Amino acid sequence: MRISDARIHDTSARARPRIHPAWTMVAVAALALIAAGSFTTIAGLITEPLVTTREWSRGGIGVAVAVNMVLYGAVAPFSAALMDRYGIRRVTASALAVLVAASVLMVTAAPTVVWFALWWGLAVGVGTGSITMVFGATVANRWFRRRIGLATGILTAAGVFGQFALLPVLSVLLAHQHWQRPVLACGAFAALALIVVLVFLRERPESVGVGRYGAAPGEDPDDTRAVNPFARTVGALTAALRDRRFWLLATMFALCGATTNGLMWSHFTPAAHDHGMAATAASSMLAVIGVANILGTVTAGWLTDRVEPRYLLAVFFAARGVSLALLPALFSSGLSPDLVAFAVVFGILDVATVPPTLTLCRACFGDDSALVFGWISVFHQVGAGAMALAGGLIRELDGSYTPVWLAAACACVLAAVLGAVAPRASR
Repeated sequence: MRISDARIHDTSARARPRIHPAWTMVAVAALALIAAGSFTTIAGLITEPLVTTREWSRGGIGVAVAVNMVLYGAVAPFSAALMDRYGIRRVTASALAVLVAASVLMVTAAPTVVWFALWWGLAVGVGTGSITMVFGATVANRWFRRRIGLATGILTAAGVFGQFALLPVLSVLLAHQHWQRPVLACGAFAALALIVVLVFLRERPESVGVGRYGAAPGEDPDDTRAVNPFARTVGALTAALRDRRFWLLATMFALCGATTNGLMWSHFTPAAHDHGMAATAASSMLAVIGVANILGTVTAGWLTDRVEPRYLLAVFFAARGVSLALLPALFSSGLSPDLVAFAVVFGILDVATVPPTLTLCRACFGDDSALVFGWISVFHQVGAGAMALAGGLIRELDGSYTPVWLAAACACVLAAVLGAVAPRASR
């Protein structure tokens, strides 16, 4: 009997996977984030060819991009609730399918800029807004008890990698002003991610017979939601609005968006052009930022599991402010070593603030943390949009982008102070 029990125990031990399925879910989710991220920065790449070949106005294209950015932020919290109600795989697969369809329709069924606004602004905005770091936070919360900071760091890096690191490849496809090629390439990548999500993504650890990574037996609660997703999302916001901790984190993240997306998506390439740098060189700098994000966010996630998150936020924002204050003196007509060094440093710091912010959000808001983080991310996009608008106005009035970089540096200092006084995360 003892020998039989020992054999059974040995067989079950050998049957357990050496790699916890949670890491497979991270890999699948990362692919989906990269695919969605590739759509978010391509608008700046195809604007000039659209103006030249289709004779569309920049204002009309700008409206489509604005609708896209608004939906990118606004859809995220509702997407998190839909994932709780209808499943991560179903919502993610639907969003990827929308992106695939939109890429095809933009090439085949966009005779006017109005149709472009429909496919790019509405469809792509909803698709990408459904697969943001709120999606990453939902996957991490469901599958991890320990190393959750590292998991969110990897997923954050994946999203930004898709936004920036693929730009040089898409630039090559854009040769001879064939704007359809990079759009279809993004659609093909989304189709690949769709297949992988349908085959490999699972809802919860229990569905594959395991617990969350690092969780003790019986520790995981059954948090399946059967409530109306819209009501739950709005309810989470209503409760958060009465909490001063929400306003502190939201303000800090608005400043974060203003000093990252609002700057680099909208103003880095024009500022580089002011100094005589070619668009291909500027795209290469953005790609360096995207690659450096991998090191920065993964390291930030690892540190978040070990260091008080508010201290990390204070250091990250302060260092980002220093780098932005130095940038005006580093611009040149070519790829100088100093500018490359800036791209590496800024890339490391760019979204390193996400893992510690997510940890603070979980500590403050518990089971609704993914939803609340979705609303905090809306503030991130509001800050980004405000900086995109203000930066353009400052450039028109001053004739230089230097005040923009200095204003962003000051915003980072304020964000560092807010990070330092943020609530302590329970360990």
